[in-house]
Amino acid sequence: MNDSRARENDVFLQEYSSHEAILRYTASSAGSGIAYLLEHDYAQVYTEALNQHLKCAPSPGLRVLEFGCGGGMNVIAVVGLLFRQGHPLEVAYGTDFSDVLVTAANADKVAGLPLEQQEKLSFHVARNENLAPDLSQRLSIQPSELLNSFHFILGVNTFRYCHRLSRAAESARDIFDLLAPGGVCVMIDMNSRFPAFRSRLRQPFTKPGDEGYLPSLEEYSQTFQQAGFEIVARTTFCWIPHSAGPWLTRLCRLFSPLLTTIARPLAMRCLVISRKSVPSDPTPAGKNVGK
Repeated sequence: MNDSRARENDVFLQEYSSHEAILRYTASSAGSGIAYLLEHDYAQVYTEALNQHLKCAPSPGLRVLEFGCGGGMNVIAVVGLLFRQGHPLEVAYGTDFSDVLVTAANADKVAGLPLEQQEKLSFHVARNENLAPDLSQRLSIQPSELLNSFHFILGVNTFRYCHRLSRAAESARDIFDLLAPGGVCVMIDMNSRFPAFRSRLRQPFTKPGDEGYLPSLEEYSQTFQQAGFEIVARTTFCWIPHSAGPWLTRLCRLFSPLLTTIARPLAMRCLVISRKSVPSDPTPAGKNVGK
């Protein structure tokens, strides 16, 4: 790694290890916007991925992984969702490169889940671009034991950093290798076409590998397709900021149906649901739904 990249990583780690980061990325303090999305929009996405796109029959239960989990809000919500819907769960992991956020996530699960569900979920330090080796080291098992073992993998507001580090292809391939045949991956991240992001003004002057670069929906989906996935859903959605307070959340909810009707390509988030093909699955690779 060159000196400039190392300095960038040091700044990045410092930013995501701060007290402000803990407040921003844990459920108890993150804001009304993400609380609403986890119960509604995002919950709907996860339910669709599991009920419509998952093509394997997990036994004794689902194995779930969230990469770049921050304070663990999404995977904690997914664990609760699985139990409410009656899906058997074997184990769930959340990984993040920040040990401060991993510590906060392990504490937050205690506040957010009943004991039975807490025991299924743990958080570990692992980098998105080195998931299998880092997680296997934390679990004290061989990397080969993790390959082809997960049924549901998700990442929210984190895959754009893989593009910025020029490691998106490696990260997608690592996710592919971790998934069992028929398993699904949900990726939700910022849409480069959303006009109100502060980084939008710099977007025309940035390129992959630059700080502040935002990939397009096409770039996100192509990265997963090139790693071997079939793309089963690809779209833009969501008009509610994660950090929105109660008033802004209500306002965004009110106008979301209209904005989706007239300006969906400009929505705040990109969504890519991809699947690792089952050898006998006749579904053609690269099929796009909801584009």
